[in-house]
Amino acid sequence: MPSYVVETPERCYPILVERGGVSKLREYIPARAGKIFFVSTEDVWQLHGRTIANAVGDLAHENLFFPGGETRKRLAEVEALAEQMVQKGADRASLVVAVGGGIVTDVAGFLAAIFMRGIPLIQIPTTLLGQVDAAIGGKTGVNLTAGKNLIGSFHQPLAVLIDPAVLGTLPEREYRAGLFEIIKHGVIADPDLFWLMRREPARVMSQEPAVVDRMIGDSVRLKAQVVSGDEKEEDRRRILNFGHTFGHALEAETDYSRFLHGEAVAWGMKAAAILSEREGMLACADGREIVQCVNSYGPFPSVAGIDPARLAGRLKSDKKTVKGKIHFVLPERIGAVKIRADVDERSVLAAIEEALSC
Repeated sequence: MPSYVVETPERCYPILVERGGVSKLREYIPARAGKIFFVSTEDVWQLHGRTIANAVGDLAHENLFFPGGETRKRLAEVEALAEQMVQKGADRASLVVAVGGGIVTDVAGFLAAIFMRGIPLIQIPTTLLGQVDAAIGGKTGVNLTAGKNLIGSFHQPLAVLIDPAVLGTLPEREYRAGLFEIIKHGVIADPDLFWLMRREPARVMSQEPAVVDRMIGDSVRLKAQVVSGDEKEEDRRRILNFGHTFGHALEAETDYSRFLHGEAVAWGMKAAAILSEREGMLACADGREIVQCVNSYGPFPSVAGIDPARLAGRLKSDKKTVKGKIHFVLPERIGAVKIRADVDERSVLAAIEEALSC
């Protein structure tokens, strides 16, 4: 299976996409590395820990367990993990290996970024969302009550090891949540990937290996290319936020307890497509295809009780807001998007109201 490369000013590193590839972990650990600290959740480690620990053989290692969940993705948890590392003998030669979904890769990545001002990191994402998005590109961080990922750092890993076979252990809801990030990649830059998702939901949901491997490979290729050209999200990388501005607001408004991240992004993509239609950027036919594609991978948590005006107010706390201007990633057609910061607030509110009903 393919291997991809991310090239940034900080580091050039490989992304291995291979069934059973986690058994090659030791090949990616530098000879000079000190003690290895696996950061995971207890349930994920029970499923995959033995295989991963066996992959490092006799190298000294410790396990650190994060409680998991979006509500625990906070600075206090990072501090607790750092304290455990000190107690277990960590130093500047130590290595963090994140094993888990996007929350774990974000938290463990942030831990590695700030522990003793930065130590090496390897990402082993075990959810679909982690494999196609969160573990790639060096974004790390935690949440504030005010908004998603408002505290964080860019910290590129030494490598990302992706094993599509581990997805067979995912609950269906977690698998579906990752599919929305793949739809996102199709809308922003890969029409062929979008139409695969639109036309083949049965094959996608049955996790047909050829389809799963293609979805992951195409998404990894796209994200590696975008990150290589814009590490710190100063230009093109911002297109990867399609659906996220609205989605992050929805997560914050519901206290990070009702929606999985991918589900919130799914709703956000519908809102962004509707807003783009209202702005005259997107043909109604393309907007309809995007909404129908997203809906075909439901069901979704209820949006009952969500106040559109409060949700609109949350948008101003998004980390992509600059000088009071909210930057929206809006589709022009399937396969191309544009960043807009001049959208009328009334159109935004109307798009939220319509998205909450569809």
